[in-house]
Amino acid sequence: MIFRQLFHQETGTYTYLLAGRSGGEAMLIDPVLDRADRYMQLLEELDLKLVKVVDTHVHADHITAMGELRDRTKCVTVMGEEAPVDVVSMRVKDGDMVTIEGVQLETLYTPGHTIDSYCFKMTDRVFTGDTLLIRGSGRTDFQSGSSRAAYDSIFSKLLTLPDNMLVYPGHDYKGDTVSTIGEEKAHNPRLQVSNADEYVAIMDNLNLANPSQMDVAVPANIAMGLGQSDAAHPDWALTVGQLMALQETSDLALVDLREDSERANYGQIPGSIHAPYGSLDTLIGPGGLLREMAAAADKPLIYYCAYGERSAMAVQASKDSGLENIRHLIGGIAAWVEAGGPIQKD
Repeated sequence: MIFRQLFHQETGTYTYLLAGRSGGEAMLIDPVLDRADRYMQLLEELDLKLVKVVDTHVHADHITAMGELRDRTKCVTVMGEEAPVDVVSMRVKDGDMVTIEGVQLETLYTPGHTIDSYCFKMTDRVFTGDTLLIRGSGRTDFQSGSSRAAYDSIFSKLLTLPDNMLVYPGHDYKGDTVSTIGEEKAHNPRLQVSNADEYVAIMDNLNLANPSQMDVAVPANIAMGLGQSDAAHPDWALTVGQLMALQETSDLALVDLREDSERANYGQIPGSIHAPYGSLDTLIGPGGLLREMAAAADKPLIYYCAYGERSAMAVQASKDSGLENIRHLIGGIAAWVEAGGPIQKD
């Protein structure tokens, strides 16, 4: 496995690069906008293709590079389902798996620092975001944070992991890079408490100043999603109402770009063909399924995903490769369900 821990000096932020092999797929966790050029350079040097970017929560101290990296690489953006962002490609919940070639992360919902805080666990390490820091823990006094929820997340979830599990935090301000669950149990001063009330008393009396970039970073990070306006692309973006009307009057092919796990969890629009976004280059390339369908059928291909981000990028990629009569569903299957559209579950 390829693993890199990258540091943003100004905010003390750690970003993690993961890949299964040289020349394969890569994932970034908690990237910082100021370092986007460096990430791209490193990906090129290591001959890696960025396919997923994960944010552990909505950050208050820096602007995420998630949107910038998505725009440059057409990667999938991933956050927890509680994140108040406008659009991400994929939302995960506790127990979900975030996978790329050769790497699998288990999703752990760990609210407390913020309402949308998540950690991501591999077999030998856990990326704790701001939930658990080295000899510390994330503050709980903004973004719907809760000291009591943080206690439950740390003591009932993280500290039940094996003592030799490596801890890679989202921040450090003292120069530490890695710890273990056992070390934090023994030496983290905030964890030397006997009950939740003692932890709450510590966290609720920290009296910390707000992060210096909070007023800029939080709004920017909430609004980093790919624009979904049908007015911006009236020729290839469909609302749910437009799609339903088209289904009644025209023959069309619905193409589900989501991953297997998403289809299993949330179902699909009846009659959909499964063509996962991660294989898009092959699917729209010479001899690919979507290219053959577009050429053989005198009917539009309608892409959809979870929230409309992947499908919008897929339409643009398809058009760039010469495919015609391709459209996508604004808001994805989430908008379809909200409008009362039927769902099929296997």
